[in-house]
Amino acid sequence: MKQEGFTLIEMLIVLFIISILILITVPNVTKHMNTIDDKGCDAYVHMVQGQVESYRIAKNEIPTLNDLEREGYLKDGMNTCPNGNEIHIDADGTVTLGSIRGEEG
Repeated sequence: MKQEGFTLIEMLIVLFIISILILITVPNVTKHMNTIDDKGCDAYVHMVQGQVESYRIAKNEIPTLNDLEREGYLKDGMNTCPNGNEIHIDADGTVTLGSIRGEEG
């Protein structure tokens, strides 16, 4: 009587191949997530810059982040990007990125 099935060696080879594939894909996925967050942050900065310009046209002054939140141009607490960088509005109305929240420097 012949039994069909996988041998222990075959199973170990399959597990070894799966482990190698996981080791290759996980760093790439992490790198792409950082890229996605950076692109989302760039888009968010452009959107906030547009809101600053809208506020400037409507009120004839350069707003702060608190002004934008209070007047409904931004939702409350939306002063950071997806990657954790804080957003700042310079004195001339330019939106810039600060350090990552929680870092000093």
